[in-house]
Amino acid sequence: MASMVKLPSLFPLLLVNFVGTLGFSIVLPFLVFLVMKFGGNAIVYGLIAATYPAFQLIGAPVLGRWSDIFGRKKVLLLSNVGTSVGWILFLFALFLPIKNSLNIHVAFIGTFVIIVPLLVLFIARAIDGITGGNISVANAYLADISSDENRSKNFGKMAISSNLGFILGPALAGILGGTIYGAILPVLAALIISLVAIIVINFLLKESKSSSEELIVPQQGTIRKVFSQECREPYFTTGTIKPRFRDVFKLRYISFLLALYFLIFLGFNIYYAAFPTHAVHDLKWSVTQLGIFYAVLSGIMVFVQGPVLRKALKSLSEEQLVIIGSLILGTNFILFVSNNIVSVGGAVILFAVGNGLMWPSFMSILSRRAGSKLQGAVQGVAGSFGGLASIFGLTLGGFLYNSIGGFTFLISAGVIFIIFIMSFRLLEKKNV
Repeated sequence: MASMVKLPSLFPLLLVNFVGTLGFSIVLPFLVFLVMKFGGNAIVYGLIAATYPAFQLIGAPVLGRWSDIFGRKKVLLLSNVGTSVGWILFLFALFLPIKNSLNIHVAFIGTFVIIVPLLVLFIARAIDGITGGNISVANAYLADISSDENRSKNFGKMAISSNLGFILGPALAGILGGTIYGAILPVLAALIISLVAIIVINFLLKESKSSSEELIVPQQGTIRKVFSQECREPYFTTGTIKPRFRDVFKLRYISFLLALYFLIFLGFNIYYAAFPTHAVHDLKWSVTQLGIFYAVLSGIMVFVQGPVLRKALKSLSEEQLVIIGSLILGTNFILFVSNNIVSVGGAVILFAVGNGLMWPSFMSILSRRAGSKLQGAVQGVAGSFGGLASIFGLTLGGFLYNSIGGFTFLISAGVIFIIFIMSFRLLEKKNV
């Protein structure tokens, strides 16, 4: 009788996720102010925000595949070292002299200037992005140590750790960014936090995956499958081989889930590109007010992804929660069109509830469909889909907001409502 293998503790992973999110979110409130100080506008802000996912699109699938081969811990360590290098460059950019580098004129948009510090910020985000497989690898790590019974609850805990980081990060940004040192203190804090993450991974995080595990891949179609008499993919053991990207798309229903993943990120990132500029120009918020907004939003999501999600899972399936959550999310983005504080407050609550119910449930479904042997590869490819959507969404969001202002949020709402309609197919695939 085989002895039971003790799985690694979840706490170090949650701590790594919290620290990583804290370091990322600490710059959110003041980044738009920094871009405008350097001569940029909504378009430049969207482009610099899109730099990270553009390079993550290249790095995430490679890092995800490496994590299947070499183990999760090593890849997480590499990823966080890249993050630290990115923050060092970011900090360096703040001390560079402001000199004109490139004047850009676009019809119907106007002229804006990209200066040397702004170019360094682009490079810093690119370095962080190329090694930015930490989220997909962390999700694969979580799947390694989760069972079917606790998978959704574990992804809920992961979401809570992220949102705790999003609470503290913007709050720190509002406090530190309001000093005479401006953006220097928040960026320095982000750098220190990224170094803490490296220490936690190196000394506290245990490897969740053996590099010698056998890979199980779907067998090629048979005559029974042609005549629809084979309901599930047959599997066979190939021995100790390296996972291939094409094996991901042989997994049943993964392509549909990746399409949903793409649309979720597209809708969110159109909003993420437009809202900071909207907050500065139309709502007239300060960096502190923007920090409070992000902190309150994340605080509500922690509550939703904790007790609310646990209670909801007792009576509703994950597939149903994706449908309900996407409907609530689409409604939330409509409310952001108005500058009325009551409308914005209602949008924040709906945002938190919709995302808190939908995202952990969706990630649990994706993890379950990925299986145990291709978790890293699936999460890496999903990260690339998310990165591609982020590139389009952040770039498009900047251009749209520069053209139609707050009505950009209606585009986000439309994308999320498409997800709502498509998600009904999840009910058909639930037991297949």
